Amino acid sequence: MFGSRNRCQDERVRILVVEDDRALGTVVRRGLIEEGHAVDLAATVRESDELLAVEHYDVVVLDLGLPDGDGLDVCATLRASGNPVRVLMLTARDAVADRVAGLDAGADDYLPKPFAFPELAARVRALLRRTESTSAPVLEIGDLRLDPAAHRVEQDDTVVPLTPKEFGLLHYLMSRPDDVVDRSSLLDHVWDMHYDGLSNVVDVHVASLRRKLDLSDRSSVRIETVRGVGYRLTARAAVSQ
Repeated sequence: MFGSRNRCQDERVRILVVEDDRALGTVVRRGLIEEGHAVDLAATVRESDELLAVEHYDVVVLDLGLPDGDGLDVCATLRASGNPVRVLMLTARDAVADRVAGLDAGADDYLPKPFAFPELAARVRALLRRTESTSAPVLEIGDLRLDPAAHRVEQDDTVVPLTPKEFGLLHYLMSRPDDVVDRSSLLDHVWDMHYDGLSNVVDVHVASLRRKLDLSDRSSVRIETVRGVGYRLTARAAVSQ
C-alpha cells in the first residue's frame, strides 16, 4: 500500500515523537520544531496508531517502553504494512540484545537514554538525508531554484537565505505551481497539528518570503494572494495582464 503512494516531496518534513514521559517528549518536540520541522507528540501506542493512520511522517522518534504496549510492536507493525518511515528508537534499555531487537524489528537507528538533544537532532538529520538523497527532486520555476536535499534556494543563481519555515512555505508552494493553496493546508504541512488555524503566522511568513525573494516586476515569479483563501505561486508569463 505504502509502496504505491507517491511521496511527492511537496510536504514539510514531519516527525512523530512517541514518548510517554510528557516532560521529555515536550523538550524533544520543542527542539525539533526549532530545527525547522513540523512535530506531533503521542504518549501511547493508541495515540501513535491514530496519528500514523492519518498523517504521513518522515521520521518517527519512538520510545520502546510505552504504557499500553511496546515500541518494538509499533515498529514491527509499520514494517509489516510496508510503511517506509524512518524510525529512531529512544529507550532506557541499552543492553546489546535490546538494541539488536530494535533493529531487527525494523528501526533505522537506536539512541539510549539519557541522551543529549544535539545528538538526537544529528541522528534525525542523518535519517532525513537517507530519504532526501533518493526522493527529493530539485524544483525550478521561473528564476527560482529550490534544492530540498541541500536546503538551498537560488534566484537568478544567487543564494537566498531563508528560515526553515520560509523554506517550507516556498517548497510547498513551488510543488503546486498555479494551484491555490489555502492557509489551513500551509499550517498543516509547514507547521503542525497544534497551530491555531486562525493565526496570521502564514501571512507574516509569506510577506517575509516576498521581501527576501524581491518578487518585483523584474522577477519571473510571483506569490499571489487569493483573498479569503490563501496563496498561489505562478510564473509571471502565466499571469494575465
